[in-house]
Amino acid sequence: MKSERKFRLGLIVNPFAGLGGSVALKGSDGDEIVALALSRGAKPKADERVEAALAVLAPYRDEIQIITVPGDMGGRLAKVFGAEYLLLENIVNEVISSAEDTRKAALSICQEGVDLLLFAGGDGTARDIYAAIGVGQVCLGVPAGVKMQSGVYANTPHAAGELLKLMMQGEILSLTEAEVRDIDEDAYRHGMLKSRYFGELRVPSDLRYLQHVKCRGIEKEEVVLDDIAAFVCESLERHTLCIIGAGTTTMAIKQAMGIDGTLLGVDLVFDGRLLLADASEQEILTSLSARDTSQPVKLILTLIGGQGHLFGRGNQQLSPRVIKVVKKENITVVASKDKLHSLDKRPIILDTGDECLDRQLAGYISVVTGYEDQVIYPIK
Repeated sequence: MKSERKFRLGLIVNPFAGLGGSVALKGSDGDEIVALALSRGAKPKADERVEAALAVLAPYRDEIQIITVPGDMGGRLAKVFGAEYLLLENIVNEVISSAEDTRKAALSICQEGVDLLLFAGGDGTARDIYAAIGVGQVCLGVPAGVKMQSGVYANTPHAAGELLKLMMQGEILSLTEAEVRDIDEDAYRHGMLKSRYFGELRVPSDLRYLQHVKCRGIEKEEVVLDDIAAFVCESLERHTLCIIGAGTTTMAIKQAMGIDGTLLGVDLVFDGRLLLADASEQEILTSLSARDTSQPVKLILTLIGGQGHLFGRGNQQLSPRVIKVVKKENITVVASKDKLHSLDKRPIILDTGDECLDRQLAGYISVVTGYEDQVIYPIK
């Protein structure tokens, strides 16, 4: 017999999360960056990601009560979802939200008594949640940011929904205290990755669905990276337009080409010449549409060590629109075997924001791991 008590789901959305990703701003912290991103044509996508998570819970709609605040920070989505909801009025600024609004909303919602606080954002949002409520309340993050170092987020929005569904079904899930981390965005925009630990939030633990904290302090494999770079460069056809993603592995390829590329950005290279450094989504699309279609194109990227994400973490410039133009057969994935071993047999993760595209890309992919050395690895 089902309990008459409904599952009380707290909901907070950072409507500006991830706004700077597609326009190569590498984050969205601060009013100035938000304004700059919007001026460059960036479109908010946090709502779409929360909707994808809540869609998994549609069969349980009548068993859920959402506690949230009005407007874009949760109220609008609660109404769209169609479950019973409670709006906490006069808590936040409904016109344009801030970090302080996130903290106020988190504290007020948790004081109402919720079974789980679901929040959408990036590492800055996780910091604000932690600052407001500490480690006691059970939480779960829907990944919507650019830089995702914290372990409090599900792998994908769909995975967040699956975790919540397990709770709705009465599955016994262990709770773990996961790290809240954030990076210095200013340093990040200048090619330096500085991650800092801020605290921990309590999250439901299921290794299939929960994001792993990016591994730190892994020894650089300079010889392996040189071998990977040499093999990729020798394998390229003439007159190939190369879209090269972020990371130390891909940076080795840029250096082997003799270009001054960006460590944490997406660069466009043609016949050994740097066409555009730190390109935005629109700049990539423009270059793709302007090229002679008879000329080959390659998207070269690596995955995040420890986490395993290929798309959707720090490379939102490589949007579904870009990937569909490039096509799956023109994607080259590079990674050392140590980086693959760090996944502990977990599959590579896709989080493009387009679930249909994720399914098309899933399966097995060839990963360049050295000179004339490739392995087959699964993609989820």
